[in-house]
Amino acid sequence: MKIAYVILLAVVALLATLSGITKILLMPQDLEFFGRFGFSDPMLITFGVAQLLGGILLVVKTTRFIGATVIASTFLVSLMLLVIDGNVPVSIATGIVTLLLFGIMKQSWPSRR
Repeated sequence: MKIAYVILLAVVALLATLSGITKILLMPQDLEFFGRFGFSDPMLITFGVAQLLGGILLVVKTTRFIGATVIASTFLVSLMLLVIDGNVPVSIATGIVTLLLFGIMKQSWPSRR
């Protein structure tokens, strides 16, 4: 079970980091999607920085809860926008990852240390 948890952490951290980098670099697909919902370039970059920092914080055991909380927050915003946009497959994937983040948050709750 420990190996599965480490793999889960690595995959989620990688997803958050890559997602953040695409937003920081203002990739066309992110500009187009988030732009439809009123995100300006600085807002999208800030959103990406939050995801990138969350991914980095997720890797370190002492900051894991904070990292998972930041990532879950940004993924929930993305999930709401995806649902509004009607993108069911990506909504489902984002929802699953967000639920996994809630599990990571529960596992790394500060009082459990």
